[in-house]
Amino acid sequence: MNSTAYSALPVEAGAPTAALRRCGLLVMPGASLLALAGVLEALQAANGLQPEARYEVQLLSLDGAPAACSGQLLSPQAWAAALPLLAPERAWDLLLVFSGESLPADAALLLALQTQAASGVALAGVDGGSALLAEAGLLSGQRATVKGAWIDALQEDWPEVVWSDKVWEMNAEASRMSCAGGSASLDLMVAWLGRRHGERFAQDLTLALGLERARGRDERQRRAVAEQRGGSPKLAEALSLMEANLAEPLPTEEVARLVGVSRRQLERLFKQHLDALPSRYYLELRLNRARRLLQQGSQSILQIGLSCGFSSGPHFSNAYKAHFDKTPRDERSQRAAAWRRPAGESPP
Repeated sequence: MNSTAYSALPVEAGAPTAALRRCGLLVMPGASLLALAGVLEALQAANGLQPEARYEVQLLSLDGAPAACSGQLLSPQAWAAALPLLAPERAWDLLLVFSGESLPADAALLLALQTQAASGVALAGVDGGSALLAEAGLLSGQRATVKGAWIDALQEDWPEVVWSDKVWEMNAEASRMSCAGGSASLDLMVAWLGRRHGERFAQDLTLALGLERARGRDERQRRAVAEQRGGSPKLAEALSLMEANLAEPLPTEEVARLVGVSRRQLERLFKQHLDALPSRYYLELRLNRARRLLQQGSQSILQIGLSCGFSSGPHFSNAYKAHFDKTPRDERSQRAAAWRRPAGESPP
């Protein structure tokens, strides 16, 4: 493969010779420029933090013609020129497939994706790119995510995939990944780079990118109001009430009364649009807020629990452990250990 096809992301002058890690970015129709930029920004920032492992990118399209990405024309290299479709060798460390449309792919592309997967390339679907990986049979038995509006349709087409409404998904080996598109690509890249270089590095990278925090895999997508609420103003109102009352949670009956529906009607709305009971969804909102405060704030564990609507320390600890499989004290201890660990050192 011609190395000049790669665009080396900049590192500081005078840095030692770096081990090159190549990332292919396959841009399909309708891809989001924001999603693409998130990946590029994360890799560039990673190069600045640890130049000993240098990331390079190769922008690709199926035919090499300029690709429209959120209205902007990109000039990628042709997929077939960069990779003979039947070549068995590993071409990249990571291949990300970007698409804003859920379209069927041709057989040659699916075979090429399968070949690269077999050679050990890690594959990530960004937005509609996850549908392409599913069509290639590369997500069977795996968790994957796309934008919320597509989940039901994809669940019908590929029931062997566990489709979720999380911001991003990654398997234990980090060989299959997906994210919802838009800014979610940045969250996914922070998680992937953190897996490779350690939690402390992920925290440093988050700061370098100017983010208050990167969203974790447990967080649901915050979809557009009309999409998330399924056009239901009653559900939208109920969710707004919950989000405004995390410290003093409202009983389900009270939420229903304030919205102007019966408890049974409210439960049907939540089940239909969010696949959860109101009480369960409300609890997840409070626990996710508590997790962010434990990871980033300086309040005591008890203060955090009380501020998220838990009546006591044991009540908070039990609910937290049941949801995250670790106690609030474990969460806080892991954060402290990550900050003590030198950057670039992987967790034990």
